[in-house]
Amino acid sequence: METLMALVVGALFASGVYLMMRRSIVKLAIGLVLLSQSANLLFFTAAGLTRGSPPLVPEGETAPPVPFADPLPQALILTAIVIGFGVLAFTLVLVKRVYQTVGTDDLDEMRSTDT
Repeated sequence: METLMALVVGALFASGVYLMMRRSIVKLAIGLVLLSQSANLLFFTAAGLTRGSPPLVPEGETAPPVPFADPLPQALILTAIVIGFGVLAFTLVLVKRVYQTVGTDDLDEMRSTDT
């Protein structure tokens, strides 16, 4: 399962970098999303994929039963998803404002408006 997840992470990362190198600013935003999601999957895979019960400690014991899922990577990834959503919302507003001002989403044409 880890090999499959590594291939998925690699494909997402490669497609995100490819889209970020395109001339369109919309493709740049989509590439940013793919890159952040590949980083989340990489962290989740590196933490270990374990099937088990939730990490709840039964009454009268000091530790959860042995096959339990680690909650720390899940909490960190949830935080990263929320932050990534905020960055995406800011990026989309910025893209809309740039398109309204310049009238194009082509990065090469935006360079001619600098002077």
